[in-house]
Amino acid sequence: MLLTIYSVLSAHRREWALGVTLLCIAILVSLFAHDIFFRLLARFRPKHHVDRPLLSTVTQRLRRPARWIVILTAIAVALHWIPISPGYIGLSHKALGILWFVALGWLMISAVYMVEDLLLRRYDISASDNLRARRVRTQMQFMRRIAISLLLLVDAGLILSIFHDSKIWHYGAGLLASAGLASLVLATAAKSTASNLLAGLQIAFTEPIRIDDVVVVQGQWGRVEEITTSYVVVRIWDQRRLIVPLSYFIENSFENWTRNSSDLLGTAFLYVDYSIPVEALRQEFTRILESSSLWDRRVNALQVTSLSEHTMEIRCLLSARNSSEQFDLRCIVREKMIDFIQKNYPDAFPRTRFSAIAQQDNEEMLSLAGDRSALPGGR
Repeated sequence: MLLTIYSVLSAHRREWALGVTLLCIAILVSLFAHDIFFRLLARFRPKHHVDRPLLSTVTQRLRRPARWIVILTAIAVALHWIPISPGYIGLSHKALGILWFVALGWLMISAVYMVEDLLLRRYDISASDNLRARRVRTQMQFMRRIAISLLLLVDAGLILSIFHDSKIWHYGAGLLASAGLASLVLATAAKSTASNLLAGLQIAFTEPIRIDDVVVVQGQWGRVEEITTSYVVVRIWDQRRLIVPLSYFIENSFENWTRNSSDLLGTAFLYVDYSIPVEALRQEFTRILESSSLWDRRVNALQVTSLSEHTMEIRCLLSARNSSEQFDLRCIVREKMIDFIQKNYPDAFPRTRFSAIAQQDNEEMLSLAGDRSALPGGR
């Protein structure tokens, strides 16, 4: 009897040892094969060197999720050789299936990011003329989020397909039925979410704004930093972030300084006396623009745009490649034009003449008073 029990335990122990050994060998072989494959892929040198970043993007995005896919597949193959009791075979297969589908979802999401990286590789947003790059990046960012949401739903469905127990589907149907009442409570919140989603689709394809657009929203100047499925992040000039719902850009007016191109016109106003020669100011303005690398040589105009009883308004109209350079160039023009007037026409700044007029009136009154006192019998 004891010999029989000992022989059974020894046979069972040998089966477990064999199964665990096979499991370890399967994991090591899968890791080795995965590492060899990606090393060969990384060292592969195509004839055209421009394809090198493509391979780097593929290996960087897919390396880790592919490793877990290979490991879990090897474990599933080796699981048949491990002596598991019949009561736990189904549970172990379901647990392994859940992990495998989770890794598959990770791989699919990484593939979406990889495709986005490959498509955006030719569009440099840091270039001066980046209108097409900003358009493509905005559309790809929104489509990437939608694709990931759909893949998560598909992956969740694949995980649920593992469970064939009718109780789970019964409980799920009960939850769906009870969700009808909860949907009435959540209708208001769902309305704003749906409106933002539809607004995101409109923004992605009608393009009122794009990534890196210069906009003025609610009196704040900034650049569009990120467009999500529900809101837009605007990076303000002082490094604050303005969070604006997507529906705002559909329902309200705002300024987009880079809608068709990034080049802009700018103005600098001067208020001077009538005595200053306008032609001298015009020549100095041209000299200032030509000496600055910020001017794009498109627009150069100095004109008298308004007159008042004390001063005349002179507008210096200029152009630049983008909003940042335009702002800097306007500041430079103001500083140098004021310096030019100070050095050459110091009396041409706005001034009042009330004191001179008052002194003249006093002298006239004194002369009249003297004339009256000279008359006989008069004061």
